[in-house]
Parts: sequence; C-alpha cells; structure tokens
Amino acid sequence: MTQADTRPGPATASTRRPAGTPLPGPRALFRAAATAEMGTWALLLTAMVLKYSGTTEALMPLAGGLHGFVFLCYALVAAAVGTDQRWGTARRAAAVALAVVPFATVPLERRLDRRGALGPQWRLAATAGRPAGTPRGPAERVLAWVLRHVLLAAVLAVAAVVLVFLALLAAGPPGEWLG
Repeated sequence: MTQADTRPGPATASTRRPAGTPLPGPRALFRAAATAEMGTWALLLTAMVLKYSGTTEALMPLAGGLHGFVFLCYALVAAAVGTDQRWGTARRAAAVALAVVPFATVPLERRLDRRGALGPQWRLAATAGRPAGTPRGPAERVLAWVLRHVLLAAVLAVAAVVLVFLALLAAGPPGEWLG
C-alpha cells in the first residue's frame, strides 16, 4: 500500500467532524431529530386512524409513547442547536412549538438550513485548527461543557428525558390533563 492509499480524502463541510466531539454537527443533528419527529407523527396518526376506525387500538400505546419520547428529544436538540447557533428566543420557541404541528419539523429544518441558521460544525466546540467559541451566558456554558463531555452529557440527557417521559406517562394522556 502506498502513502497515497492511506491518506484520507479531502474533507468537505458535510463530512468534516469537530475534532473534540463524536457528536454530529448542528445541521445533521437537527435534521435527524426533525425527521424522527416527523416519522413518529406519521406512526401516531396511523395508530389514531386504526383506533378511531374501529380496526385496532393495539398500536396506540407504542405510537403515543414513542412520539412523546421523540418529541422530548427533539425539544432538547432544538434547544442545544438554537443555543449553539445563537438563535433568538422566538426562533427557539417556534422550533419547539412547531413540533406540535404534524410534519412541520422537516419544513422548518429546511427553511433554517436555507437561511444559514444550521451550521455544519458546533460553534462552541473545538475543531481541527480552530479553538472553541467563547461561551456567553449560562446556556452557552452548559452547552460548551456538553460538547466537551459528550458521552456523559448524553447519558445525563437520556436519563432526564426518561424521567420526564415517565412523569408524563404517570400523568396520563394529554387529553386527560385538562379534565
């Protein structure tokens, strides 16, 4: 094998990964979360059609639970990406609120990407040849810590989402909260 055979190919904005983190960049992570949220909406709506058409209710617990869990994960991703990319409060709130509208997260992701609001790399993480951005404020300091300790932060985030998810399961379906 020659030296030319062992050298990696040229990095592009879509293939480059920050040196200090195994986490995908903000664009890729937000796209994955938005797509998963949209997919669970499709599953939930299918389960609802089957339930209310009298076919079967068997899919509802799985679809509802999965959709709720993915929604919480999407909200966490939207908050993290919004913090790193310095979205305003209104844009962050809209990103989370639009997850309540079936299939709205993917068009939102595409619009944000077209407007340059989803960078390929984490601003607050060090990359090859570039130091990490300086965090401003508590949310950016927390995110900078997360980007330095991705595995520990992922375990803590999953634990937090599971706890919230279990609390919401104990509360019952959303329709019962108001009654």
